[in-house]
Amino acid sequence: MPTPNPDAMAFLLSRRSRPSKTLTGPAPDRAALMPLLTAAARSPDHGKLEPWRFIVLERAALDRLANAAVARAEVLGSAPEVAEKGRRQFAESPLCVVVVESPKESPKVPAIEQTYSAGAVCLALLNAALASGWGANWLTGWVAEDRALVEGELGLAPHERIAGFMHIGTETLTPPDRPRPDIEAITEWVSE
Repeated sequence: MPTPNPDAMAFLLSRRSRPSKTLTGPAPDRAALMPLLTAAARSPDHGKLEPWRFIVLERAALDRLANAAVARAEVLGSAPEVAEKGRRQFAESPLCVVVVESPKESPKVPAIEQTYSAGAVCLALLNAALASGWGANWLTGWVAEDRALVEGELGLAPHERIAGFMHIGTETLTPPDRPRPDIEAITEWVSE
């Protein structure tokens, strides 16, 4: 018979990301962030490849990336609102952990499983931050997909990509819940 953990289950059934625009300082310091990163690194990882890594962006790095996003948007000829969205994601963030998918060559573990592992790390980090009382949000956006920006500003290798920009800070308000999936509609039971 399993041993339930009702507190953990209650958290999972009620968890809610906090919109990044509602986050402010303080953000977790390095000592407070390490347990969150440690929890995230306990994600499923077939083959123990660790096909992901972290880049922690603190204030000066966030400001640098905000400016780089604006400059890159201008080079691309993007609309001003696109540039502004890229800028705000970093300029208004109290702290950002970049989860980088860094796949490893493996004859046993397909690339897609390594991608799933990186996604699991993002969700685990998000949940660890929320469970620790921080506000947190998982974003990507055009900045995550721009190779010149992520390689030039974040040092990603050509085979790496952004799994998530994990913004963590103090929430200024608790957002209302949003509609959730109809579990009955998306579940199929197969008994034979």
